[in-house]
Amino acid sequence: MSLIRIVAFSSSRSGNAEYLETNLPVIKNFLGSKATNIAFIPFATADNKYEEYGLHVMDSLKDLSYKIEIAFPQTAKSLIDNCDTIMVGGGNTFKLLHDIYDLNLLELIRDKVNNGVPYIGWSAGSNILGPTIGTTNDMPIIEPKSFNALGLFPFQINPHYFNKKMEGFNGETRDERLEEFLQMNPGIPIVALPEGTGLQLENNLLKYFGKEQGALFYNQNEETNFIKREIKDDENLSFLL
Repeated sequence: MSLIRIVAFSSSRSGNAEYLETNLPVIKNFLGSKATNIAFIPFATADNKYEEYGLHVMDSLKDLSYKIEIAFPQTAKSLIDNCDTIMVGGGNTFKLLHDIYDLNLLELIRDKVNNGVPYIGWSAGSNILGPTIGTTNDMPIIEPKSFNALGLFPFQINPHYFNKKMEGFNGETRDERLEEFLQMNPGIPIVALPEGTGLQLENNLLKYFGKEQGALFYNQNEETNFIKREIKDDENLSFLL
């Protein structure tokens, strides 16, 4: 049986909720009451204010009985290697993956999670769980060594999912952009997560959670157009693994 345990949130907040407010009960249920040392990876922030970001996360999760330590570039390897849980915050996905490659953390994080260390991520921290970051919504403000990501999920994630054609707007909708990905990468499904939703993987069981309906995009084969179907709260998506 797989040891992998993951919670992937679409976002850090939902609607007008406070920062990490809607995520907090999920995190508490996921990790339980056991004393836990969490390594928080803040590298998705573009301003490099890692301590400020980490303290914001700590304050938002202060009601939980976990020790959260901030990973700085000089301490990240050691901290991740000795932690009980890995937590990766949101921001810019290109910046996050760039720093993970630059600090030689990709294989370390992947190995730790494959060996049972729980992983919690939101936004960019969820983006990097798929094979690539090809379905991020972020601007490429910096070039990572590769677009290849952790590959802990065999499918892509699109966080902050929202699809609406606005009057007078002539750019692509989110669905049209995701269709472009499938045209170039047939056979790789995409799970689109609206804000306030997420995925949880435990004991080889992958479930979707959240009040809003998500979306699954896929090709039946290389010759067909993409197919989109809704995903509902508590739906079992283990067939994607």
